[in-house]
Amino acid sequence: MTVRERVIGGFEKLFGGRPAFLVRAPGRVNLIGEHTDYNDGFVLPMAMERAVWIALRPRDDRRVRVRSLDFDGTAEIDLDDLHRGDPAWAEYVRGVAWSLQEEGFDLCGWEGVTAGDVPIGAGLSSSAALELAAARAFASASGLEWDPRRMALLSQRAENRWVGMNCGIMDQLIAAQGEPGHALLIDCRSLDSRPVPLPPGTEAVVLDTGTRRGLTGSAYNERRARCEEAARLFGVRALRDVDEEEFRRREGDLDETARRRARHVITENARTLRAAEAMSGGDPREAGRLMDMSHASLRDDFEVSSPELDAIVEITRRLDGCYGAREAAGEAGRG
Repeated sequence: MTVRERVIGGFEKLFGGRPAFLVRAPGRVNLIGEHTDYNDGFVLPMAMERAVWIALRPRDDRRVRVRSLDFDGTAEIDLDDLHRGDPAWAEYVRGVAWSLQEEGFDLCGWEGVTAGDVPIGAGLSSSAALELAAARAFASASGLEWDPRRMALLSQRAENRWVGMNCGIMDQLIAAQGEPGHALLIDCRSLDSRPVPLPPGTEAVVLDTGTRRGLTGSAYNERRARCEEAARLFGVRALRDVDEEEFRRREGDLDETARRRARHVITENARTLRAAEAMSGGDPREAGRLMDMSHASLRDDFEVSSPELDAIVEITRRLDGCYGAREAAGEAGRG
């Protein structure tokens, strides 16, 4: 049974009748451009086939009742009395409701059933998928115009300020704007983007180590703070504004940890732009070489890899037809 069939069937069983709306938002894999988004840099993610779905119908009051088939639980949300609480997965729905209302949107209540097949905690942005699915559910129930970029920004604000995860814009934007068969080159400062096709005859493959992590409790926020510290030393708004030549000239002014963090971000921005050019030009070998370089930088300078990730990357690189591999915020990608 597909996820689509599960949520429709779950809705019919719980609420009776067919849902009025069926919404979907995908997970993502980032081909290259890791930890550059919150540094105003460049990223090159792809939307996945796996997604979060919500089957729903509007209510005539200001309450939301949503059941998660994945967590076997139900959340009751009062749009006039939003507050943090259990179950934890519903914080993303509450946060989106809060963000939309902060923006001035008049929301209607709804009841629905949600489920997804994006692995949780695997670095594939299941949280952003749930946020964008929730945003689309509120937009559908409330008759709001759907603006992908705006809804991505409001979903990011929900994760930053309600959930407490200081993420950049990449995950929400690719969930809102992804196109089949293409990555999306995103300028995380201007939010300009353009689709980048996979080279002919290639595929992006996601491999799961089976290990899991929790971002909110991780060192993510500490690494972001070190990047901001480095940007202040260079006297710029973000590390995106520092090129490799300037970094080499002034890297001695940074302590060892800040120097490694900044070196990764600055070189990763350059790699991401070159990878987009290589893919657009149909050159998978160059794109793969840049993925390999990205992994080394993430492992050695940003220190976000693991023995399991290093092992799966090395095994993948030995396979015929593999142009390059790297860990990508908890997963290894192969193209």
